Amino acid sequence: MDLGEIARQVVAELQHHEPQRAVEVSIQDGMQALADPRLLRAALENLLANAWKFTGKVAHARIEVGVLRDGSGVATYFVRDNGAGFDMAYADKLFGAFQRLHAVNDFPGTGIGLATVQRSVNRHGGRVWADGQVGKGAAFYFTLEYGEDRRKEPRAMGANR
Repeated sequence: MDLGEIARQVVAELQHHEPQRAVEVSIQDGMQALADPRLLRAALENLLANAWKFTGKVAHARIEVGVLRDGSGVATYFVRDNGAGFDMAYADKLFGAFQRLHAVNDFPGTGIGLATVQRSVNRHGGRVWADGQVGKGAAFYFTLEYGEDRRKEPRAMGANR
């Protein structure tokens, strides 16, 4: 699947719902992955919706979606923004269901988006983590066990682990 294409579709939907928002979005081309399209779309929808939401109070909002590769070709995908960010002292709470680092009045939401991301990535045998700084934005990274450079077939997404 093409993660860049899915990211472009999600961003188009976000822009459609808030046409007045001016957000600079950069999506890297060629981000191919062997993955369940529904699960990865759900992960990207949540990551991009968060980036969109948390850049809402920034004058020149920027969101970037891309992939980094280590020396062995393992792909690490990312979504980063220049929005509200978060205090790394609370990073362990990010992926818990109903855990919030910002007040609902400041940034509405249910607190399940990042838990959904983690579940989607875990179903692919990958891992997800974040880096952020208050007032300077956040970056969310994830790997997939069977990413673009792997030749194995993904295990059944519904199988118990």
